[in-house]
Amino acid sequence: MNLKHKTKVTFYNGLTTIGGPMIEVAYNDSHVLFDLGEVFKPDLELADESFQTLIDNQLIGDVPDFYDYHLTGKKLSDSHWKASAAYISHVHLDHSKALNLLDESVKLYTGPITASMLPVLNKDGNYLLPAAGKPKNYTRPIIAADLNVPIKVGDITLEIVPSDHDAYGATGLIIKTPDKKLAYTGDIRLHGYHPEWVEAFMHKGHGCDMLIIESTALSWPNENHSEEFTGPKNEDELIDRIVQYQIDNPKRQITFNTYISNVERILRIIKDSPRKVVLSAKRAEFLKLSIGVDVAYYYLPGEEIIPILRSDLEVDYNTLLADESEFLWQAVADFDKLKSGSLYIHSNAEPLGSFDPAYQPFVDTLEQHQVEVVMLRCSGHASASALEKIIRGFEPSVLVPVHSMHPELLENPCGSRLLPERNQVFTFE
Repeated sequence: MNLKHKTKVTFYNGLTTIGGPMIEVAYNDSHVLFDLGEVFKPDLELADESFQTLIDNQLIGDVPDFYDYHLTGKKLSDSHWKASAAYISHVHLDHSKALNLLDESVKLYTGPITASMLPVLNKDGNYLLPAAGKPKNYTRPIIAADLNVPIKVGDITLEIVPSDHDAYGATGLIIKTPDKKLAYTGDIRLHGYHPEWVEAFMHKGHGCDMLIIESTALSWPNENHSEEFTGPKNEDELIDRIVQYQIDNPKRQITFNTYISNVERILRIIKDSPRKVVLSAKRAEFLKLSIGVDVAYYYLPGEEIIPILRSDLEVDYNTLLADESEFLWQAVADFDKLKSGSLYIHSNAEPLGSFDPAYQPFVDTLEQHQVEVVMLRCSGHASASALEKIIRGFEPSVLVPVHSMHPELLENPCGSRLLPERNQVFTFE
Protein backbone atom coordinates (compact mmCIF):
# COMPACT_ATOMS: atom_id res chain seq x y z
CA MET A 1 0.00 0.00 0.00
CA ASN A 2 1.50 3.30 -1.10
CA LEU A 3 -0.26 6.07 0.81
CA LYS A 4 0.57 9.75 0.81
CA HIS A 5 0.44 10.10 4.58
CA LYS A 6 2.14 8.19 7.38
CA THR A 7 1.09 7.14 10.86
CA LYS A 8 2.95 9.03 13.58
CA VAL A 9 3.09 8.28 17.30
CA THR A 10 4.32 10.93 19.75
CA PHE A 11 5.22 9.96 23.31
CA TYR A 12 4.70 12.90 25.65
CA ASN A 13 4.74 11.45 29.17
CA GLY A 14 4.47 8.43 31.46
CA LEU A 15 7.31 6.49 29.88
CA THR A 16 9.71 5.85 32.77
CA THR A 17 7.28 6.67 35.56
CA ILE A 18 4.53 4.58 37.12
CA GLY A 19 1.53 6.29 35.60
CA GLY A 20 0.81 9.40 33.60
CA PRO A 21 1.04 8.07 30.04
CA MET A 22 0.18 10.66 27.38
CA ILE A 23 0.55 9.40 23.82
CA GLU A 24 -0.71 10.78 20.52
CA VAL A 25 -1.42 8.87 17.32
CA ALA A 26 -1.77 11.04 14.22
CA TYR A 27 -2.53 10.44 10.57
CA ASN A 28 -2.93 13.24 8.03
CA ASP A 29 -5.27 15.79 9.67
CA SER A 30 -6.61 13.44 12.38
CA HIS A 31 -5.16 12.76 15.82
CA VAL A 32 -6.07 11.09 19.12
CA LEU A 33 -4.58 11.39 22.61
CA PHE A 34 -4.49 8.81 25.44
CA ASP A 35 -4.49 8.83 28.53
CA LEU A 36 -5.02 12.06 30.55
CA GLY A 37 -3.45 11.31 33.91
CA GLU A 38 -0.96 12.96 36.23
CA VAL A 39 2.21 11.26 37.43
CA PHE A 40 2.02 10.60 41.19
CA LYS A 41 5.04 12.19 42.90
CA PRO A 42 4.02 13.38 46.38
CA ASP A 43 7.69 13.75 47.33
CA LEU A 44 7.87 16.88 45.14
CA GLU A 45 5.72 18.76 47.68
CA LEU A 46 4.49 21.21 45.05
CA ALA A 47 3.17 24.58 46.17
CA ASP A 48 0.32 24.30 43.68
CA GLU A 49 -1.04 22.19 40.83
CA SER A 50 -1.31 24.93 38.26
CA PHE A 51 -1.02 23.98 34.61
CA GLN A 52 2.48 25.42 34.26
CA THR A 53 3.66 23.78 37.49
CA LEU A 54 2.51 20.40 36.21
CA ILE A 55 4.24 20.97 32.87
CA ASP A 56 7.47 22.19 34.49
CA ASN A 57 7.64 19.14 36.77
CA GLN A 58 6.79 16.70 33.95
CA LEU A 59 3.69 15.49 35.76
CA ILE A 60 1.70 15.92 32.55
CA GLY A 61 2.87 16.04 28.95
CA ASP A 62 3.38 19.28 27.04
CA VAL A 63 0.90 18.24 24.35
CA PRO A 64 0.08 20.76 21.60
CA ASP A 65 -3.43 21.23 20.19
CA PHE A 66 -5.31 19.39 22.92
CA TYR A 67 -5.29 21.52 26.07
CA ASP A 68 -7.82 24.27 26.83
CA TYR A 69 -6.61 27.56 25.33
CA HIS A 70 -7.57 29.33 28.58
CA LEU A 71 -4.65 27.42 30.12
CA THR A 72 -2.15 27.55 27.28
CA GLY A 73 -3.04 30.90 25.73
CA LYS A 74 -2.97 29.16 22.34
CA LYS A 75 -5.98 28.33 20.20
CA LEU A 76 -6.19 24.81 18.82
CA SER A 77 -4.86 24.61 15.26
CA ASP A 78 -8.03 23.80 13.34
CA SER A 79 -6.28 24.86 10.15
CA HIS A 80 -4.28 21.62 10.40
CA TRP A 81 -6.34 19.24 12.54
CA LYS A 82 -9.77 18.44 11.13
CA ALA A 83 -10.56 15.61 13.58
CA SER A 84 -9.44 15.29 17.22
CA ALA A 85 -10.37 12.99 20.09
CA ALA A 86 -9.04 11.76 23.41
CA TYR A 87 -9.48 8.52 25.35
CA ILE A 88 -9.18 7.50 29.00
CA SER A 89 -8.65 3.83 29.86
CA HIS A 90 -9.89 3.91 33.47
CA VAL A 91 -10.62 6.14 36.46
CA HIS A 92 -7.30 5.98 38.34
CA LEU A 93 -5.81 9.45 38.74
CA ASP A 94 -2.59 8.61 36.94
CA HIS A 95 -4.76 8.06 33.85
CA SER A 96 -7.62 10.53 34.36
CA LYS A 97 -6.74 13.42 36.68
CA ALA A 98 -5.96 15.92 33.90
CA LEU A 99 -9.09 15.33 31.81
CA ASN A 100 -10.51 18.77 32.68
CA LEU A 101 -7.45 20.36 31.07
CA LEU A 102 -8.60 19.06 27.70
CA ASP A 103 -10.19 21.64 25.43
CA GLU A 104 -13.94 21.07 25.33
CA SER A 105 -13.95 21.11 21.54
CA VAL A 106 -12.12 17.76 21.70
CA LYS A 107 -14.39 14.75 22.20
CA LEU A 108 -13.38 12.59 25.15
CA TYR A 109 -14.25 8.88 25.03
CA THR A 110 -14.18 6.26 27.78
CA GLY A 111 -15.90 2.98 28.52
CA PRO A 112 -19.43 3.35 29.93
CA ILE A 113 -18.55 2.48 33.55
CA THR A 114 -15.64 4.91 33.60
CA ALA A 115 -17.87 7.63 32.15
CA SER A 116 -20.40 7.00 34.92
CA MET A 117 -17.89 6.89 37.77
CA LEU A 118 -15.69 9.91 37.01
CA PRO A 119 -18.27 12.66 37.66
CA VAL A 120 -19.30 10.92 40.89
CA LEU A 121 -15.70 10.66 42.08
CA ASN A 122 -15.30 14.38 41.38
CA LYS A 123 -18.64 15.56 42.77
CA ASP A 124 -16.92 17.35 45.68
CA GLY A 125 -14.15 18.71 43.46
CA ASN A 126 -11.41 16.71 45.15
CA TYR A 127 -10.60 14.14 42.47
CA LEU A 128 -9.80 15.79 39.14
CA LEU A 129 -7.78 18.89 38.35
CA PRO A 130 -10.15 21.85 37.96
CA ALA A 131 -11.22 23.17 34.56
CA ALA A 132 -10.38 26.79 33.76
CA GLY A 133 -13.23 29.13 34.68
CA LYS A 134 -15.46 26.34 35.99
CA PRO A 135 -16.63 25.36 39.50
CA LYS A 136 -14.22 23.14 41.40
CA ASN A 137 -16.51 20.11 41.11
CA TYR A 138 -17.04 20.46 37.36
CA THR A 139 -16.32 17.44 35.16
CA ARG A 140 -16.13 18.10 31.44
CA PRO A 141 -18.40 16.16 29.03
CA ILE A 142 -17.40 12.52 28.59
CA ILE A 143 -18.76 10.23 25.88
CA ALA A 144 -19.64 6.77 27.18
CA ALA A 145 -18.58 4.68 24.21
CA ASP A 146 -20.18 1.38 23.33
CA LEU A 147 -17.62 -1.37 23.83
CA ASN A 148 -16.30 -3.18 20.75
CA VAL A 149 -17.93 -0.63 18.42
CA PRO A 150 -15.69 1.39 16.03
CA ILE A 151 -15.48 5.17 16.53
CA LYS A 152 -14.46 7.30 13.56
CA VAL A 153 -12.10 10.21 14.19
CA GLY A 154 -11.39 11.42 10.68
CA ASP A 155 -8.90 8.98 9.15
CA ILE A 156 -8.47 7.14 12.46
CA THR A 157 -10.77 4.48 13.91
CA LEU A 158 -10.85 3.76 17.64
CA GLU A 159 -12.31 0.70 19.30
CA ILE A 160 -12.66 0.59 23.07
CA VAL A 161 -12.54 -2.97 24.39
CA PRO A 162 -13.11 -4.53 27.85
CA SER A 163 -9.98 -5.30 29.86
CA ASP A 164 -9.09 -6.19 33.44
CA HIS A 165 -7.48 -3.97 36.07
CA ASP A 166 -8.26 -3.14 39.70
CA ALA A 167 -10.30 -0.14 38.54
CA TYR A 168 -13.88 -1.10 37.75
CA GLY A 169 -14.71 -0.62 34.07
CA ALA A 170 -11.11 -0.54 32.81
CA THR A 171 -10.69 -0.80 29.05
CA GLY A 172 -8.04 -1.04 26.37
CA LEU A 173 -7.84 0.60 22.97
CA ILE A 174 -7.40 -0.55 19.37
CA ILE A 175 -6.33 2.24 17.00
CA LYS A 176 -6.50 1.84 13.23
CA THR A 177 -5.18 4.25 10.63
CA PRO A 178 -5.45 3.62 6.88
CA ASP A 179 -2.23 1.59 6.99
CA LYS A 180 -1.51 0.55 10.59
CA LYS A 181 -3.08 -1.11 13.62
CA LEU A 182 -1.96 -0.20 17.14
CA ALA A 183 -3.03 -1.41 20.57
CA TYR A 184 -2.79 0.40 23.90
CA THR A 185 -3.33 -1.68 27.03
CA GLY A 186 -3.90 1.01 29.64
CA ASP A 187 -3.31 -0.89 32.88
CA ILE A 188 -3.82 -4.62 32.46
CA ARG A 189 -3.51 -7.97 34.24
CA LEU A 190 -4.37 -11.66 33.83
CA HIS A 191 -5.04 -12.50 37.49
CA GLY A 192 -8.18 -10.42 37.97
CA TYR A 193 -11.86 -11.25 37.74
CA HIS A 194 -11.99 -11.26 33.94
CA PRO A 195 -8.90 -12.77 32.26
CA GLU A 196 -11.17 -13.80 29.39
CA TRP A 197 -11.64 -10.13 28.52
CA VAL A 198 -7.89 -9.70 28.24
CA GLU A 199 -7.66 -12.82 26.08
CA ALA A 200 -10.31 -11.37 23.75
CA PHE A 201 -8.40 -8.06 23.65
CA MET A 202 -5.23 -9.93 22.68
CA HIS A 203 -7.10 -11.78 19.94
CA LYS A 204 -8.58 -8.56 18.54
CA GLY A 205 -5.21 -6.81 18.56
CA HIS A 206 -3.21 -9.80 17.32
CA GLY A 207 -0.58 -8.94 14.75
CA CYS A 208 -0.70 -5.22 15.53
CA ASP A 209 2.00 -2.99 14.12
CA MET A 210 2.61 -1.50 17.58
CA LEU A 211 1.68 -2.55 21.10
CA ILE A 212 1.98 0.14 23.78
CA ILE A 213 1.92 -1.77 27.05
CA GLU A 214 2.23 -0.90 30.73
CA SER A 215 5.14 -2.65 32.43
CA THR A 216 4.74 -1.65 36.07
CA ALA A 217 5.86 -5.06 37.32
CA LEU A 218 9.41 -4.47 36.09
CA SER A 219 9.89 -1.33 38.17
CA TRP A 220 11.62 -3.13 41.07
CA PRO A 221 14.19 -5.49 39.50
CA ASN A 222 16.39 -5.69 42.60
CA GLU A 223 13.61 -6.69 44.96
CA ASN A 224 12.68 -10.35 45.29
CA HIS A 225 9.18 -9.48 46.44
CA SER A 226 8.15 -5.93 45.64
CA GLU A 227 5.38 -4.43 47.74
CA GLU A 228 3.15 -4.31 44.66
CA PHE A 229 3.18 -8.08 44.22
CA THR A 230 3.08 -9.46 47.76
CA GLY A 231 0.03 -11.28 49.03
CA PRO A 232 -2.72 -13.17 47.22
CA LYS A 233 -1.98 -14.27 43.67
CA ASN A 234 -5.43 -13.34 42.36
CA GLU A 235 -8.64 -11.60 43.37
CA ASP A 236 -10.47 -14.82 44.26
CA GLU A 237 -7.72 -15.80 46.70
CA LEU A 238 -7.89 -12.35 48.29
CA ILE A 239 -11.63 -12.67 48.92
CA ASP A 240 -11.10 -16.16 50.34
CA ARG A 241 -8.57 -14.78 52.83
CA ILE A 242 -10.92 -12.03 53.97
CA VAL A 243 -13.63 -14.62 54.52
CA GLN A 244 -11.21 -16.89 56.40
CA TYR A 245 -10.18 -14.09 58.77
CA GLN A 246 -13.83 -13.76 59.74
CA ILE A 247 -14.19 -17.51 60.27
CA ASP A 248 -10.99 -17.70 62.34
CA ASN A 249 -11.94 -14.74 64.55
CA PRO A 250 -15.57 -15.25 65.61
CA LYS A 251 -15.23 -12.97 68.66
CA ARG A 252 -13.06 -10.14 67.41
CA GLN A 253 -13.75 -6.73 65.94
CA ILE A 254 -12.76 -6.78 62.25
CA THR A 255 -12.56 -3.68 60.08
CA PHE A 256 -11.18 -3.09 56.60
CA ASN A 257 -10.72 -0.61 53.79
CA THR A 258 -10.34 -0.83 50.00
CA TYR A 259 -9.66 1.62 47.19
CA ILE A 260 -12.83 3.38 46.11
CA SER A 261 -12.67 2.48 42.41
CA ASN A 262 -12.11 -1.24 43.01
CA VAL A 263 -15.87 -1.72 42.94
CA GLU A 264 -15.87 -5.38 41.98
CA ARG A 265 -13.73 -6.27 45.00
CA ILE A 266 -16.08 -4.56 47.44
CA LEU A 267 -19.10 -6.20 45.82
CA ARG A 268 -17.45 -9.62 46.19
CA ILE A 269 -16.59 -8.91 49.82
CA ILE A 270 -20.23 -8.02 50.49
CA LYS A 271 -21.47 -11.12 48.67
CA ASP A 272 -19.12 -13.70 50.21
CA SER A 273 -18.56 -12.46 53.77
CA PRO A 274 -20.21 -14.42 56.61
CA ARG A 275 -20.56 -11.15 58.53
CA LYS A 276 -22.76 -8.26 57.47
CA VAL A 277 -20.60 -5.77 55.57
CA VAL A 278 -21.13 -2.10 56.40
CA LEU A 279 -19.54 0.73 54.42
CA SER A 280 -19.03 4.39 55.19
CA ALA A 281 -21.89 6.61 54.07
CA LYS A 282 -19.61 8.28 51.53
CA ARG A 283 -18.67 4.94 49.96
CA ALA A 284 -22.32 3.87 49.95
CA GLU A 285 -23.24 7.12 48.21
CA PHE A 286 -20.57 6.52 45.58
CA LEU A 287 -21.90 3.04 44.82
CA LYS A 288 -25.47 4.31 44.64
CA LEU A 289 -24.66 7.20 42.32
CA SER A 290 -22.21 5.39 40.04
CA ILE A 291 -23.72 1.91 39.65
CA GLY A 292 -27.10 2.11 41.41
CA VAL A 293 -26.32 -0.40 44.19
CA ASP A 294 -27.73 -0.04 47.73
CA VAL A 295 -25.52 -1.26 50.61
CA ALA A 296 -25.51 -1.12 54.41
CA TYR A 297 -23.74 1.98 55.71
CA TYR A 298 -22.96 4.14 58.73
CA TYR A 299 -22.48 7.84 59.39
CA LEU A 300 -19.51 9.23 61.26
CA PRO A 301 -20.45 11.67 64.05
CA GLY A 302 -21.51 15.00 62.57
CA GLU A 303 -21.85 13.79 58.99
CA GLU A 304 -24.73 15.20 56.99
CA ILE A 305 -27.57 12.91 56.01
CA ILE A 306 -27.34 11.71 52.40
CA PRO A 307 -30.92 11.67 51.07
CA ILE A 308 -30.38 9.03 48.38
CA LEU A 309 -29.31 6.40 50.94
CA ARG A 310 -32.04 4.11 52.24
CA SER A 311 -32.65 4.75 55.94
CA ASP A 312 -33.43 1.08 56.59
CA LEU A 313 -29.84 0.16 55.64
CA GLU A 314 -28.17 2.47 58.18
CA VAL A 315 -26.22 0.88 61.04
CA ASP A 316 -25.46 2.95 64.13
CA TYR A 317 -21.78 3.88 64.41
CA ASN A 318 -21.61 3.12 68.12
CA THR A 319 -23.01 -0.34 67.41
CA LEU A 320 -20.09 -0.95 65.07
CA LEU A 321 -17.52 0.35 67.55
CA ALA A 322 -18.84 -2.08 70.16
CA ASP A 323 -19.24 -5.07 67.84
CA GLU A 324 -17.03 -8.17 67.88
CA SER A 325 -18.97 -10.73 65.85
CA GLU A 326 -21.78 -9.46 63.63
CA PHE A 327 -20.16 -6.90 61.32
CA LEU A 328 -17.24 -6.47 58.96
CA TRP A 329 -17.09 -2.73 58.48
CA GLN A 330 -15.10 -0.16 56.56
CA ALA A 331 -12.95 1.98 58.84
CA VAL A 332 -12.11 5.40 57.41
CA ALA A 333 -11.55 7.57 60.51
CA ASP A 334 -11.38 7.47 64.33
CA PHE A 335 -8.82 4.67 64.24
CA ASP A 336 -8.02 5.40 67.88
CA LYS A 337 -11.56 4.26 68.73
CA LEU A 338 -11.08 0.75 67.37
CA LYS A 339 -10.92 -1.96 70.00
CA SER A 340 -7.51 -2.91 71.32
CA GLY A 341 -6.67 -6.32 69.91
CA SER A 342 -8.97 -5.88 66.92
CA LEU A 343 -8.04 -6.69 63.33
CA TYR A 344 -7.84 -4.18 60.48
CA ILE A 345 -7.48 -5.36 56.85
CA HIS A 346 -5.87 -2.82 54.49
CA SER A 347 -6.66 -3.99 50.94
CA ASN A 348 -5.01 -1.65 48.43
CA ALA A 349 -6.65 1.26 50.24
CA GLU A 350 -5.23 4.73 50.75
CA PRO A 351 -2.50 5.38 51.77
CA LEU A 352 -1.50 3.01 48.96
CA GLY A 353 1.98 1.95 50.08
CA SER A 354 5.37 2.88 51.48
CA PHE A 355 6.00 5.24 48.53
CA ASP A 356 3.29 7.49 50.00
CA PRO A 357 4.62 9.64 52.89
CA ALA A 358 1.28 9.19 54.69
CA TYR A 359 1.57 5.40 54.75
CA GLN A 360 3.96 4.67 57.63
CA PRO A 361 2.39 7.19 60.05
CA PHE A 362 -0.98 5.58 59.31
CA VAL A 363 0.31 2.11 60.13
CA ASP A 364 2.12 3.38 63.24
CA THR A 365 -1.11 4.94 64.56
CA LEU A 366 -2.96 1.64 64.32
CA GLU A 367 -0.18 -0.35 65.93
CA GLN A 368 0.11 2.17 68.78
CA HIS A 369 -3.52 1.38 69.60
CA GLN A 370 -2.82 -2.38 69.55
CA VAL A 371 -4.77 -2.91 66.35
CA GLU A 372 -3.37 -5.75 64.26
CA VAL A 373 -2.82 -4.57 60.68
CA VAL A 374 -3.06 -7.07 57.83
CA MET A 375 -2.04 -5.97 54.35
CA LEU A 376 -4.00 -7.87 51.72
CA ARG A 377 -2.90 -6.65 48.32
CA CYS A 378 -3.72 -7.93 44.87
CA SER A 379 -2.02 -5.94 42.16
CA GLY A 380 -3.88 -4.29 39.34
CA HIS A 381 -0.86 -4.86 37.12
CA ALA A 382 0.31 -7.90 35.19
CA SER A 383 3.28 -9.78 36.60
CA ALA A 384 6.46 -10.11 34.55
CA SER A 385 5.46 -13.57 33.32
CA ALA A 386 1.94 -12.38 32.48
CA LEU A 387 3.39 -9.47 30.50
CA GLU A 388 5.32 -11.96 28.40
CA LYS A 389 2.13 -13.94 27.76
CA ILE A 390 0.23 -10.80 26.82
CA ILE A 391 2.94 -9.73 24.38
CA ARG A 392 2.89 -13.13 22.70
CA GLY A 393 -0.90 -12.91 22.53
CA PHE A 394 -0.71 -9.62 20.64
CA GLU A 395 2.41 -10.59 18.64
CA PRO A 396 3.29 -6.97 17.81
CA SER A 397 5.81 -5.88 15.21
CA VAL A 398 6.93 -3.06 17.52
CA LEU A 399 6.67 -3.21 21.31
CA VAL A 400 6.63 -0.01 23.36
CA PRO A 401 6.80 -0.64 27.13
CA VAL A 402 5.70 2.39 29.18
CA HIS A 403 4.36 3.13 32.68
CA SER A 404 7.44 1.66 34.39
CA MET A 405 10.67 2.75 36.01
CA HIS A 406 12.48 0.07 34.00
CA PRO A 407 10.71 -0.43 30.67
CA GLU A 408 14.00 -1.57 29.16
CA LEU A 409 13.59 -4.90 30.96
CA LEU A 410 10.65 -5.91 28.78
CA GLU A 411 11.59 -7.66 25.55
CA ASN A 412 9.66 -8.33 22.35
CA PRO A 413 10.05 -11.94 21.19
CA CYS A 414 7.86 -11.14 18.18
CA GLY A 415 9.72 -8.21 16.66
CA SER A 416 11.47 -4.96 17.57
CA ARG A 417 11.24 -2.78 20.67
CA LEU A 418 11.08 0.99 21.05
CA LEU A 419 12.11 2.78 24.24
CA PRO A 420 11.02 6.34 23.47
CA GLU A 421 12.11 9.49 25.23
CA ARG A 422 9.65 12.22 26.20
CA ASN A 423 8.32 14.10 23.15
CA GLN A 424 9.86 11.61 20.74
CA VAL A 425 7.99 11.10 17.45
CA PHE A 426 7.94 7.66 15.84
CA THR A 427 6.92 7.59 12.16
CA PHE A 428 5.92 4.34 10.52
CA GLU A 429 7.66 3.89 7.16
